[in-house]
Amino acid sequence: MYDISVEHQGASDDEVLCIAHERGDLLLTNDKDFGDLVFLRASSHQGVILMRLHGMRPAERIARMVMAIGLHEAEFHNAFTTARQRSIRIRPRS
Repeated sequence: MYDISVEHQGASDDEVLCIAHERGDLLLTNDKDFGDLVFLRASSHQGVILMRLHGMRPAERIARMVMAIGLHEAEFHNAFTTARQRSIRIRPRS
């Protein structure tokens, strides 16, 4: 796993999405602003997973995402996904 916040500290959301796209990586984030980049500005991406896992301990969040990736990894590519405690919504790029 590549932690873009460490390698590119201070990068804008546009830059973060661009770096992930160029690397061929899925972007895992808590930042809703990436939805605007994907839907309103049609920015290129390999896949974005927005984690809306409020009220969960970090270990629970990790376990939830590991399980989700195991079940849906192929579907996450080129899609915008919202992961919640009890649901996962995957919206493929149209």
